[in-house]
Amino acid sequence: MLHHIELWVPDLGRAVKSWGWLLGEMGYQLFQDWEGGRSWARDGVYVVVEQSPALTSSSHDRCRPGLNHLAFRVIGSERVDALVEAAPEHGWTLMFTDRHPHAGGTAHYAGYLENEDGFEVELVADRDHSSASRTA
Repeated sequence: MLHHIELWVPDLGRAVKSWGWLLGEMGYQLFQDWEGGRSWARDGVYVVVEQSPALTSSSHDRCRPGLNHLAFRVIGSERVDALVEAAPEHGWTLMFTDRHPHAGGTAHYAGYLENEDGFEVELVADRDHSSASRTA
């Protein structure tokens, strides 16, 4: 089981704005808060954003070796749509607009978002549960 994910970011303020909003929407709760970072936890797994003094670059490139994106399960296509609509207010931009919401294929309903620092997330509609059963 995954224990935690740590993302090094070039600007902690931007990261808290974008990641804090998204992780909150995914049901994560603020877990840790220190001068150089924040973390949010859910079900024993936490996600860290940290502006480390050891960074060797000021930008993230998802096309380089390393992390390409994180994918989150979202309950229902309606919830995906609502998150995609709200995302720009929180520093996220919809990717693959010409193929949205089926950029991953016709049987795959998802929103692909990129934040101002180049990190990508995929919000995948879980069709196995009704949108009324719980929030994502």
